[in-house]
Amino acid sequence: MATLTVREARLRRHKRVRGKVAGTAERPRLVVTRSNRGIVGQLVDDASGRTLASASWLQVKKSFKGNKTAQAAEVGKLLADSAKKAEIEAAVFDRGGYLYHGRVKALAEAAREGGLKF
Repeated sequence: MATLTVREARLRRHKRVRGKVAGTAERPRLVVTRSNRGIVGQLVDDASGRTLASASWLQVKKSFKGNKTAQAAEVGKLLADSAKKAEIEAAVFDRGGYLYHGRVKALAEAAREGGLKF
């Protein structure tokens, strides 16, 4: 049996999660996308296929100093603010096949502290 690469394993986990998680207009899906340089969070309504709110590491202030975990927490706060403006209170969490650990966890916890329920 061939072993999976890290990317193939993540995509397999992502497919499994996406089979169980779907977003609606009242409770959109919070999608996390991670890269080596940053992290992005989006609130997506799967019924209409639209992004209702989003936040990116590119929106974090240039004066921000900290590691990537702190950056992810900042993005979570920005996403919670963006969700409030779009009048969204609850979401379903889609970790995108990433393990709930480190940056993904930091973004989720900061979004919860900002008032988003999931």
